[in-house]
Amino acid sequence: MKEVVLDTETTGISIKDGHRLVEIGAIELDNLIPTKNYFHCYLNPERKVSEKAFEVHGYSDEFLSKQQSFKEVSEKFLTFIENKKLIIHNAEFDLSHLNNELSILGKGKIENQVIDTLDLARNKFPGSAISLDALCKRFRIDNSRRIKHTALIDCELLAKVYINLIDQKEPTLDLQNNDIENINNDISNTSYYKKVITPSKQELINHKEYLKNNLKKNYFN
Repeated sequence: MKEVVLDTETTGISIKDGHRLVEIGAIELDNLIPTKNYFHCYLNPERKVSEKAFEVHGYSDEFLSKQQSFKEVSEKFLTFIENKKLIIHNAEFDLSHLNNELSILGKGKIENQVIDTLDLARNKFPGSAISLDALCKRFRIDNSRRIKHTALIDCELLAKVYINLIDQKEPTLDLQNNDIENINNDISNTSYYKKVITPSKQELINHKEYLKNNLKKNYFN
């Protein structure tokens, strides 16, 4: 099943205070391997960014005022995530903002299956720090480029964290450029996951026989 690792940035925490989306990033995985499909956009929130949010992502009101609206990208975004499982860290936050934007346009809520990596981490490491940075540290994932929160970099890091949380092979790619525009150009051409190769039944039998014969030989020599 195809999955989408998703992250957003906003003008502030609560939709009840009128906060809006300013960025959406999403990377498609197919059997935990990234495809050439990804989605990214900056958004004009049509309101000011809070000071705390600006400290987190660094997107100024002037920069965002020149971007497209959610209405302009909504159909493309919904098509991108259609029938795919969503992988999100603290899904309640991102989904509340995405669903708020859809509600403003008179559209229905997102109904995709969702895996919240925050819940996975909480169950796997009860009582431990489970922020994205903390999990990167635990799994020895290089997050040195995460000076500011940007959606695509956070997606790339979350994909690595997710694979570790479900006890699969740890990915090895680090995006090579801090410039988000270059990330957009490069990300679809990079493969950073290793497939798990499972030996056949006959190979296991042959290996067992080999060990049996050679262990005997080494013991008596």
